[in-house]
Amino acid sequence: MKENYPELKLENQICFRVYRLNRAITNHYRPFLNELDLTYPQYLVMMALWEKDGIPVNSLSETLKLDTGTLSPLLKRLEATGYIHRKRSKEDERTVIIKLTKAGTELQKKAIEVPHEMANCLDLSEEEYLSLRETLDKLILKAEQR
Repeated sequence: MKENYPELKLENQICFRVYRLNRAITNHYRPFLNELDLTYPQYLVMMALWEKDGIPVNSLSETLKLDTGTLSPLLKRLEATGYIHRKRSKEDERTVIIKLTKAGTELQKKAIEVPHEMANCLDLSEEEYLSLRETLDKLILKAEQR
């Protein structure tokens, strides 16, 4: 006979809701990012570089919360598409610096509409958006502290 454990039901899991939300949002991003020839993780890399260009791989890894084993293939692909280039630091040969190319910098102008399109997809008021962002930040902080 099957036991009934409500704590194990999918409908009671926050993680399942977060997973579904992540998939839904990523699916909304896909058509916009396809036009830019980017995957969602590559888009995150580009946003980080548009914010601060010429940073070491380890800083980018820390910013994006991605290990270097995950980040390296993303950077190789972005370099192959001509959006970034990697160069060893003159001060420390062990450090690899990531810089935007001209094409990578120009891509920012094309990407400017993506956040607006995503805001339209989610259809949240500014108040709802800010409240959700605050709640998510609290949850992330608590989850990362454990």
